[in-house]
Amino acid sequence: MAPPPTTKIIFLTLLVQLCTTTISTTVAANTTNATTGTGGKIPAIFIFGDSLLDTGTNTFLPTGVRADHAPYGENFPRRVPTGRFSNGRLMSDMLASHLGIKYTVPSFLELGLSNEDIVTGVCFASAGSGYDDTTNAAAGIIPVLRQVDYLRMYITRLRSFVGAVQANRNLNDALVVVSSGSNDVTVSFYDSPNRPGLFIGAYHDFLLSRLQTFVQELYGQGLRNMIIFGLPPIGCFPGEISAKFRIDRSCVENENSDSESYNQKLVARLAQLQPSLPGTKLVYGDIYTPLYDMVKNPLNYGFEVVDRGCCATGFVETGPFCSISTPVCPNPDKFVFFDAAHPTEATYRHVAQSLQKQALPQFL
Repeated sequence: MAPPPTTKIIFLTLLVQLCTTTISTTVAANTTNATTGTGGKIPAIFIFGDSLLDTGTNTFLPTGVRADHAPYGENFPRRVPTGRFSNGRLMSDMLASHLGIKYTVPSFLELGLSNEDIVTGVCFASAGSGYDDTTNAAAGIIPVLRQVDYLRMYITRLRSFVGAVQANRNLNDALVVVSSGSNDVTVSFYDSPNRPGLFIGAYHDFLLSRLQTFVQELYGQGLRNMIIFGLPPIGCFPGEISAKFRIDRSCVENENSDSESYNQKLVARLAQLQPSLPGTKLVYGDIYTPLYDMVKNPLNYGFEVVDRGCCATGFVETGPFCSISTPVCPNPDKFVFFDAAHPTEATYRHVAQSLQKQALPQFL
């Protein structure tokens, strides 16, 4: 079954946003003063990609790939399961908070977004998505390149109340954060029977060509400052360990090597692409190194469990299979992963701190 056409989804989204007066589930946390701000140099943040950054987009889509139920969000303000695939906030929220923009970043599809929410940025990321449009195509999610359609809707609304000049200035000065590729590699390559004879290096090249098109699309909409995340150590994610039947629960190191190879190519591609986009700053966001170090040296970070998630058995459960009816560990802060495919808030905090040191200073 093919996903709903983008135009139909956009129409339904506009209809809902025009007709509703529902209070946003962003929680009053967005009115909380963010910490360690930078004096407003970066006025807004825009999030694109997959479940590592999705703050609730899939909650408003006809998909089963969602996390708007307990135990997700059990450590979020008011214990609200907003659709974030974790027990609390994500890296996207933490980066926005560090920059003094806001405490949490709402999904653009949330109901009742205020003008302030719009001005300071939103999330377009959709869990389960990838650069490859065929990744989870039947699941009703929004592929990364189609997330630009929602950006265009956003810009129309922004211009309607701040004017074209101020809107363009806001877009030029905003920070873009992108995380994608993990679903492509796991779902559309490692676990796909439809890629006979295709080597992982060739698939990486395909993904990077799609990423380049995506960055050019963002540039065409006025966005200039971008952090592009590389792949995480996919072979250390509990779900992948289980899929490869690792009885000793050790990382699948050949998959980690693949991630490192992709990341090296990504760095080179960004350096090659930047000169062709005047005024743009493209920065590689290294999430591989801090995540891998947490798995290999957990005690340095206060972790005790690295090979399974906090939810249910922790070996395979994610999304609807991590639910209110499944057991949950008593202290997620001791786990690197919350479910079989997504880190805990504590893990995200360490990764965000790493990004604050190695990526954000290049924009400040």
